[in-house]
Amino acid sequence: MRFDEKKVLVTGASRGIGRAIALQFAGAGAQVAVHYQSNLKAAQATLAELPGTGHILCAGDVADPDVAQRLVAEAVSELGGIDILVNNAGIFEAHPVDEVSYEDWQYHWQRTLAVNLAGPANLCWHAVRHMRESGGGRIVNVSSRGAFRGEPRCPAYGASKAGLNALTQSLAQQLAPLGIFVGAVAPGFVETDMASTVLDGPGGDAVRNQSPLGRVAKPEEVAYAVLFLASAGAEFSTGTIIDVNGASYLRT
Repeated sequence: MRFDEKKVLVTGASRGIGRAIALQFAGAGAQVAVHYQSNLKAAQATLAELPGTGHILCAGDVADPDVAQRLVAEAVSELGGIDILVNNAGIFEAHPVDEVSYEDWQYHWQRTLAVNLAGPANLCWHAVRHMRESGGGRIVNVSSRGAFRGEPRCPAYGASKAGLNALTQSLAQQLAPLGIFVGAVAPGFVETDMASTVLDGPGGDAVRNQSPLGRVAKPEEVAYAVLFLASAGAEFSTGTIIDVNGASYLRT
């Protein structure tokens, strides 16, 4: 897959899955806007590793509607357009309903939905305006296995990702006539900093053994699926949600 001269905005690209996505797009010829929230050092390290030239950094909290507008505007201004939006930024915080206070419950729901669902929705809204003018584009949302099987200790996370899947499919139907194609990738556990607390803990082996491969995904494996959905030739896969969970959870 080649993405020569394509302009790509990847949110949450300073580390983990987002970093792998940015690296693969850059390696395939794209110019990448590497978004980060606060970890400038990690974002700079990712930027320095990207093959090719013309890549940029952009910062901000995607939960803020004004930031969503600015991120797309910066990508358009500094890259010269936006052909592909990858909504990867997300948070995963424990808040079991029978263990947290009502105040904490409210906080986690509001914050998780703002980052994981409303933020991507707002970024899509702004990106669509530019893609429509340029004749089309691609949007890929990074969802989760938890959208299907549930997240008992992180219910807002599971709900936010289920909502992201619904957003993906709604936009796919609405935007296809405009030449804008939308898909999602739903990983299980991935070798990232966000998952390290679980994977390095006493339950790590049990998580790895959920897959017949006896391991969790590598960030690069999730990135492969993202690039496929963003590629020329994948148009008829619009609305698709690709599972990347090593057969640890099979849905029908």
